[in-house]
Amino acid sequence: MHDEPPTPTELDRIRRVANFQFGHGGAAALFPEVGPRGTEAVGDVTITRTASGRVEQCFDDGDRLFTKETNGRFVLSVEGGRRIVEGLDAPRHRVEVGEESVEFVRDGRNAFAKFVRSVDPDLRPGDEAVVVYDGDVLGVGRAELSPDAMADFDTGVAVFVRHGAGD
Repeated sequence: MHDEPPTPTELDRIRRVANFQFGHGGAAALFPEVGPRGTEAVGDVTITRTASGRVEQCFDDGDRLFTKETNGRFVLSVEGGRRIVEGLDAPRHRVEVGEESVEFVRDGRNAFAKFVRSVDPDLRPGDEAVVVYDGDVLGVGRAELSPDAMADFDTGVAVFVRHGAGD
């Protein structure tokens, strides 16, 4: 249950899931200090485990990057979202909102379709999304609508925000 470095096999599995979930470069975005696959350089990456020994959360330099869901996918923290934004070219995994939403999303409130300015065209409902304004990370959460619906709808939750950057 306490923080400990992942084994090389666990780190490789984490990197593969990150590349699957966030596309090519996802692992490098989350873990820029970690060496390529097969190397043992893990930097300051640590994990916590469930009572059964499975990876539960992943930290780097003391910052939580993600929590692993029971389905094997990652739920990003704000720091994880920042790394995705810094490490992947726009608009990947981003939902850009207007200025009127900034304070609300920063406080952890949902991003509504009415205020969406642009969105990753490859984002699918259920995917992890990073809500941004002018390149600044406001929060992270789960996309609730398709990109077309986010652009077309005047009502409805576009992103269910789990963590705001101001939390």
